[in-house]
Amino acid sequence: MNIKTITLYKIAMPLKTPFSTHLGTVKDREGIIIEVIDQEGRKGYGEGVAFSSPWYTEETVETSYHMLKEFLIPIMRNADIKHPSEAGQVFDAFRRNQMAKASLETALWDLAAKKEDISLSKYIGGQRELIPSGVVVGAKTKEEAIRQIEYYLESGYQRVKIKISPSNDYELISEIRRFFPDLPIMADANSAYSLDDIEHLKRLDDFGLLMIEQPLEYDDIVDHAKLQKELKTPICLDESIVTFNDARRAVELGSCKIINIKIGRVGGLGTAKKIHDYCLDKGIQVWCGGMLEFGISRAHNIALASMKGFSIPGDISASGRYWEEDIILPEVTVENGMIKVPDKPGIGYEINEKRLNEVSTSKESIAL
Repeated sequence: MNIKTITLYKIAMPLKTPFSTHLGTVKDREGIIIEVIDQEGRKGYGEGVAFSSPWYTEETVETSYHMLKEFLIPIMRNADIKHPSEAGQVFDAFRRNQMAKASLETALWDLAAKKEDISLSKYIGGQRELIPSGVVVGAKTKEEAIRQIEYYLESGYQRVKIKISPSNDYELISEIRRFFPDLPIMADANSAYSLDDIEHLKRLDDFGLLMIEQPLEYDDIVDHAKLQKELKTPICLDESIVTFNDARRAVELGSCKIINIKIGRVGGLGTAKKIHDYCLDKGIQVWCGGMLEFGISRAHNIALASMKGFSIPGDISASGRYWEEDIILPEVTVENGMIKVPDKPGIGYEINEKRLNEVSTSKESIAL
C-alpha cells in the first residue's frame, strides 16, 4: 500500500459524565490515534480503543503503544500488504493484542477507501444510508438510570443498555420497566455472574429483555451454552469473542443467540466482516458495540454497522454524548434516533487538527 510514514498520537480527554460498571468508573479516557500516510500524501486514520488499565481486556494504552512501535509497525516494513484485508494475516505473527492490531489495520482500511475514492461503508459492503443508534446507561442508582434514560429517549435514541450485577439487577430493571414498559432494553453483565446464579438470572426473563450480555466469565464459551439452555432471554457474547473461531465455536455450541462485534476486540475490520458474514449465514443476530470511543473509531463503527446483518441498534451514539468537543469534523449526531452514514471517501469525516493537538499528550512519527 506504499506507506511512507505512520504517526502515533497518545490523547486524553475527560468524559462529560463518568461511566460506571461493577468493574469500576471511567472519568477520563486515554487512547491512541494512528495516522498512516502513503507516498502520494493520502492519510488514513485508526484508533486504539484499549483502556488505561486492563479491566475490559488484558490490553492497555501503554501495551498497545508498545506493540505498535516495537512489533506491528516494524513488521510492515517487510510485508507487501496490497489490501487492508491482508494486514490481519501479517499481524498474526504476534499473538493476541487485538486492539493494537485493529488500530493500525483500520487506518489501512480508511486509506484504501480514500485511494479508491469511495466511502468506507461502501468499500466493505455496507448497504444502509442510516443506522439506528442506541446508548449505554452507566448509572449507579435507579433514580440516576431513570433520569439518564428519559434524557436519551428525548434525544431520539432507540434502545438503551444498562449495566447489571447480582446486587443490582432485578430491582433496577423492574423499576426501569415500570417507567418504560415498551423500551427495548439490553442488560450488560460484564461477567458478573456464575452458573450458581442460574435461578437468579431466570428471574430476568420476566422483563422481555433484548439480551443479557456476557453474564459469565470473560473468556467462557462452554458454560454460556449451559446457561442459554435455561434462559428464555437471548445471551449475547462480547468479551468471549476475540477471533473468528471464537464466534464459530460459540454458534456451534449454542452459547449465544447474539454476538456483539467490536472492531477493536476482534483485531480489525477484516475479522469483524468475517464474523458478520458467518453470523448472517447462520441466522445469528449481530450488533456493533462501543468502547467509549473518540470520533475516529466511532466513524469506523458507523461503516461497519451499515452492513446487512446488523439488525440491532448498536452502541453508536452522538459525539456529544461523551465529549465537549470531538476530534472529528463534523461531529457524529443523532437525528430521530438515526445516524447518517457518510458518503465521502474513507471514514467520511475530517480530522479536527486543532482539537487533536490540544488533547495529545505525545506524538511520534515513524518512517517506513
